[in-house]
Amino acid sequence: MIRILSFLLLASTALPAAAASLAERMQPCLACHGEKGQSETPEIPSLGAQPAGYTLIQLYLFREEQRKIEVMNEYAKDLSDDDLRQFSDAISKLPAPAPEGTVDAARMQRGYALIEKNRCNICHQSNLGGRDNVPRLAAQREDYLLKALREYKSNTRVAYEPVMLEPWRPLTDADITDLAYTLARMK
Repeated sequence: MIRILSFLLLASTALPAAAASLAERMQPCLACHGEKGQSETPEIPSLGAQPAGYTLIQLYLFREEQRKIEVMNEYAKDLSDDDLRQFSDAISKLPAPAPEGTVDAARMQRGYALIEKNRCNICHQSNLGGRDNVPRLAAQREDYLLKALREYKSNTRVAYEPVMLEPWRPLTDADITDLAYTLARMK
């Protein structure tokens, strides 16, 4: 909550877009998503090493209010296409987040089996690092992954590709929990 309040304060006092450097304009982003690309805020994703193409699409969806998260919609509303590209490129250069917590080998095996079975490693790459317009999943916050994966399962998350619906239909909540656990602990 404090990080969100910090974001709102920074966003409300930010310099006009043309007058601020990219680093200054990214400060509100990093206040919530982590200064070095690794979020410390519950259910807020880490942005480090996200592919620029994926981030560009997400920022566009926020700007156009096709993906509704009030704080993001408000911040993105005045960003130009060039701004979206600059932010996306800068985010892609942030360091990848570090994997979370301790490892339970049995849970990791269940998660790896689900990754293989549902072919997550095809679009998201074998290391789940993402590429082009496909997000990095490896070492993402576990709580954020649970939230996002459950939203895909219930079809409440706006996606620019319906490709996620097919593999998620047969998954149970226990499967989603094991996937999130494993992804959060991958390097």
